[in-house]
Amino acid sequence: MQVALIMGSVSDWPRAEEAWKLLREFGVETEVRVLSAHRTPAECAAFVREAEAAGVQVFIAAAGLAAHLPGVVAAHTRRPVIGLPLAAGPLQGRDALYSVVQMPPGVPVATVGIDNARNAALLAVQILALRDGRLADKLEELRRNQARRVLAGDAELRAKLVEGRA
Repeated sequence: MQVALIMGSVSDWPRAEEAWKLLREFGVETEVRVLSAHRTPAECAAFVREAEAAGVQVFIAAAGLAAHLPGVVAAHTRRPVIGLPLAAGPLQGRDALYSVVQMPPGVPVATVGIDNARNAALLAVQILALRDGRLADKLEELRRNQARRVLAGDAELRAKLVEGRA
């Protein structure tokens, strides 16, 4: 496995699934687990150590509310950890975002936007692409396709403005 995607609750899957799908599109081997920083701390720590020993290069940890999972994962590995804050509760993920982004010095966690599983996966792919030319090429292709879509939208809007249809 190259990436481990860990969620604090099975109810997080609908929002984290997009990361898994994108990693599969890139051909990145991914293990998905549900392990809670609070309810299964021993199992979580053991999995992180075992996953690192088995070759996992990047961890994505998705959690809402207090969102301690990314920090707990980071405490048990020297591999990059990407925190994916999830919208939940009355603060709709702002609490999770602050929890993940405000890690203490010496235990960094990269953080993406609330519910932005796609960016979490892309960041993991970028990290892996540092040593994998195939992934680097696929990332470059993705960027070219994104640029083409933006430029097509620009051309379409400009044509509508000239015609007075916008």
